[in-house]
Amino acid sequence: MQFTVHQTINIRMLRIGSISNASVFQIGSAGSIQSAANLYNTGGYESLAQPAEFQGEIGETPLVPLSAFS
Repeated sequence: MQFTVHQTINIRMLRIGSISNASVFQIGSAGSIQSAANLYNTGGYESLAQPAEFQGEIGETPLVPLSAFS
């Protein structure tokens, strides 16, 4: 079965709080959405990295200032 869809979409304002790796953002129609996950070793590494050394203390506040969405 085939469908032909004609659409007119007017967007005056679009606000997206966050999109993560598993999010799907779609405007309009899609026949099917297929997931894809690809991992590539672009650096040619053959072993795991050394563990990071602990430096300083872990504080209550974030190191990067975060803004709140309203």
